[in-house]
Amino acid sequence: MNTVAFTATERSDKGKTSSKAVRKEGKIPCVLYGGGVNVSFSTTHNDIKNLIYTPDFKIAEITLDGAVHKCILKDVQYHPVTESVLHADFLKLEEGRPIKLEVPVRFKGVSPGVKEGGKLQQTLRRVKIKTTPDKIVDELLVDISGLVLGQSARVRDLEVPEGIEVINSMGIPVVSVEVPRALRSAEAESEDGAAEGGEADGGEADAAAEE
Repeated sequence: MNTVAFTATERSDKGKTSSKAVRKEGKIPCVLYGGGVNVSFSTTHNDIKNLIYTPDFKIAEITLDGAVHKCILKDVQYHPVTESVLHADFLKLEEGRPIKLEVPVRFKGVSPGVKEGGKLQQTLRRVKIKTTPDKIVDELLVDISGLVLGQSARVRDLEVPEGIEVINSMGIPVVSVEVPRALRSAEAESEDGAAEGGEADGGEADAAAEE
């Protein structure tokens, strides 16, 4: 499991005024909650950038006053213009208590449809799951080795370990092998050629019959 560890500074003051003061210092106001904990703290952009700007799922290990808290990044607020991080919420992991989170979908195998010139199109990059902290995985896999041109794999096709519940609808497409335009055009021309050949043969046969 990928982990990002950092040490943060607890804040005694709360509210908008305190948060603005933290931002003026070049830091980010945050909250850690869950498991009987509700702590306001501040951290830096460098500390949490690898949790935010990544397609991977990662666990955060935050040290506050010497105590280490394992948690997940639950929510991030961005500035509407600059898109800088304004605030972040972290949920503390509690042993045995189910939580909901999102993990990325990754592929295994090679699609025969892609080998034939098809384009692999991923339509669902992350799935929502419910599980306990000891069962958390950093990704779910889907086998694409059976996908031919025009076929799709859906949420129901994901390989889901025991102890994990997928919340997304089972029928949602995850990945498909699209038929490229050039390949469709070639197939259409081939079909048209075959049809014209059939008509020509039929015409010759009719002419012969008339004779």
